Amino acid sequence: MRRIIVSTYVTLDGVIEAPQKWSLNYFDEEAAKFASEQLSAADALLLGRETYQGFAEAWPSRTGDFADRINSMTKYVISTTLEEPLGWDNSTLIKGDVIKEVDKLKQQPGQDILIYGTGRLANTLLQNGLIDEHRLWVVPVIWGSGRRIFEGMDTTLLELIDTKTLPSGTVILTHTLAGKA
Repeated sequence: MRRIIVSTYVTLDGVIEAPQKWSLNYFDEEAAKFASEQLSAADALLLGRETYQGFAEAWPSRTGDFADRINSMTKYVISTTLEEPLGWDNSTLIKGDVIKEVDKLKQQPGQDILIYGTGRLANTLLQNGLIDEHRLWVVPVIWGSGRRIFEGMDTTLLELIDTKTLPSGTVILTHTLAGKA
């Protein structure tokens, strides 16, 4: 069975909104290596509408190994408002029962499925037991305002299974689902 891995940047005060404004100064050589290894372990991306639209605008014009990988891999897009055809190569729109459709993706053979960012999609999947690992890239910044991680979620127990401290001060915390409180 495939695993679904969420990878998201978060400030010390829990902000996830607009990470390009506060995380880039902390993306060092070791962060790039970890991100490349993480992407190499996956053969598909699972994206919500907002992340898809941002990525579809940014990534097709980029070059390099990471960009080539992200542009060529399968992308599953969850949206009730987008319509096919989607403009980014290898993108498939998923509508309908998100839980059922994502569970079907997990049952298919293949590598990890990677979700970048956290929003309604990742939170919904986490609350329904479909996230296998949640990797929080905790960036040493207090941003003060913006959308917060896990807003509106029910109490959910997580188990810390790995930590990695980067030279920049960013700490990657990897959790699995431990249950409901």
